[in-house]
Amino acid sequence: MNKKREIASSVKDESLIEKRREQMIRGAVTLFKEKGFHRTTTREIAKAAGFSIGTLYEYIRTKEDVLYLVCDSIYDEVNTRLDRLDIEQGSINVLVTAIEHYYTLIDDMQDEFVVMYQESKSLPKDALSYVLNKEIEMVALFERLLTQCVDNGEIKMTPKEVVMASHHLFVQGQMWAFRRWALRDFTIQEFIDMQTKFLLQGMAGENISIQGA
Repeated sequence: MNKKREIASSVKDESLIEKRREQMIRGAVTLFKEKGFHRTTTREIAKAAGFSIGTLYEYIRTKEDVLYLVCDSIYDEVNTRLDRLDIEQGSINVLVTAIEHYYTLIDDMQDEFVVMYQESKSLPKDALSYVLNKEIEMVALFERLLTQCVDNGEIKMTPKEVVMASHHLFVQGQMWAFRRWALRDFTIQEFIDMQTKFLLQGMAGENISIQGA
């Protein structure tokens, strides 16, 4: 089990901790994207979050803690959205819905995704290991879905092809965050429909009719 990294706080109210850390994440993401992690100060993060530097240190201990929270918030949201689906009863329809949920999340959290991939190398070793393992867990959700589709006879793929396809669709969605500047003529729904069509046709080795695509 990938153990979540504990971040010390002198505050005992869990709801207040969550609220303050969400404020930090929002403020830090903008700063990290504009200035980079190393050029951003904790004082600037506190100001962007709307409270004092003293208050900031009641909820985190280091700037790296804030970066970790940014990364972890992405995986928490991926889990929240995909948990709504019946992964264990996977089918093409469930897979299409999962892709839509995941790609819509990327649209909602474009800046967070960019910051995570640009700056996660600045995390301490244990935190970086946690973040990388969490990504593997997210890819594994799609592996399970694809494996179910294979077991149901909807897609013909080898186990290695399932692994490769899972990584492919996971990373392909992140294009929306990294290449958004070049995709201005596309809506997020057009992006989802086209990517889903390309992905599933490639997986099946034949044309698949996708509703709405």
